[in-house]
Amino acid sequence: MHTIDHSKTSIGGISTARIADLRESEAAIFRRARPKSAAKVGNGLPGFFGGVPMHWMNDWPTPFPILVDSAKGATIADIDGNRLDDFCLGDTGSMFGHSPPPVARAIRRQAGRGLTYMLPSEDALAIGPLLQQRFGLPYWQIATTATDANRFALRVARAITGREKILVFNGCYHGSVDETMVRLVDGRPANRLGLAGEFRDLTQATKIVEFNDLPALEAALRDRDVACVITEPVLTNSCMVLPDPGFHDTLRGLTRAAGTLLLIDETHTISTGPGGYTKTYGLEPDLFVLGKPIAGGVPASVWGMSEDTAMRYAAYNSCKEPGYSGMGTTLSANPLQFAAMRATLEEVMTDENYVRMDHLARRLDAGLTAVIDRCRLPWHVARVGARVEFICAPGPLRNGGEAEAAHAPELEATIHVALVNRGVLIAPFHNMMLISPATRAAQVNRLITAFGAVAARLAA
Repeated sequence: MHTIDHSKTSIGGISTARIADLRESEAAIFRRARPKSAAKVGNGLPGFFGGVPMHWMNDWPTPFPILVDSAKGATIADIDGNRLDDFCLGDTGSMFGHSPPPVARAIRRQAGRGLTYMLPSEDALAIGPLLQQRFGLPYWQIATTATDANRFALRVARAITGREKILVFNGCYHGSVDETMVRLVDGRPANRLGLAGEFRDLTQATKIVEFNDLPALEAALRDRDVACVITEPVLTNSCMVLPDPGFHDTLRGLTRAAGTLLLIDETHTISTGPGGYTKTYGLEPDLFVLGKPIAGGVPASVWGMSEDTAMRYAAYNSCKEPGYSGMGTTLSANPLQFAAMRATLEEVMTDENYVRMDHLARRLDAGLTAVIDRCRLPWHVARVGARVEFICAPGPLRNGGEAEAAHAPELEATIHVALVNRGVLIAPFHNMMLISPATRAAQVNRLITAFGAVAARLAA
């Protein structure tokens, strides 16, 4: 849990004393509303290191994790009977709602036919063409997480270019891929803080520049030693940073001129539209990765290759020595993934659903912005399709360095708990909110109202 830095007098235009007072009072309200949860998990879940099944569950800013009883559509219920309008949606894993009916039916159907057997099912016959049509690349592979898919795609890039280095943008997020765990500190590359057991200097094989800094990108590619640039179309998970006009066109031109492959990671920006940011804005990646919501909440990811990349990789495979490629996991491409993914692609990730999601996201964007203006807060709102974020600093932000400076964890944690107490759950990281096909207008209105009440308390 984040603690208040009392050496500061204000954060995001709000006095630290006011933030601390609100945090304390909202934490007490949270505890009183959850006596059963407090008894069961208030001192940690038995048998788990750190008291949680996954360490980042301790990063939620609530006094203890919410113990979920059930989730359906865009609503979560805890064991104490509290119901929350869910705008976190599993940090994108359930972006299309909890247990979408077509996906739930597909899982039930497949459950009686076997869960994994290292062989394709009939659903796999449909998925390949669906991925081609949806995202535009001709060749695909299935993995279990976007981290895996990114790792495998980068291995392909190095194999076919014969180059070791990759390039990332400061503030990037690509799961737990080792090579991307670098940052700029006073303009110099360095390993990210807090990496557990990392004994290597990751900057030896990774170049890093600021997002939207095209001269720095051009200089970094000049030596023609970069195998691949890996990027999200919009920086997320770091306070949202949108690309400057023309950024992606120039990025594509510079990478082609340098003989460098371009990997677009759409895991968060699939909020843009049915084909992601890539299809909406006509990007032309050599490699493409999508994880999290692709199977409606069942762990799965996909990674695709352009025609040229696939042909080069096939040529590489025909000449390389036999042995393990270092790519692939036993449970990847299992029939449960196929069933859930097919249902998601055919019946959930529809044009109609995206139109509705975008409409409500625009309403949310406008509502939050109106609250910020009314309360005269030095904050702003950023949006990419159905993904909306309020940022407790002026904007827009242009790069990862500005995003890091804008992040206000103590203030954001206080707002998060206060919103939970008003029946609204947002992502615990960077104030992210998602609109799903199941989200209702009334839920968006409640979020705007709750945000307005909390902002007014802070700005009073």
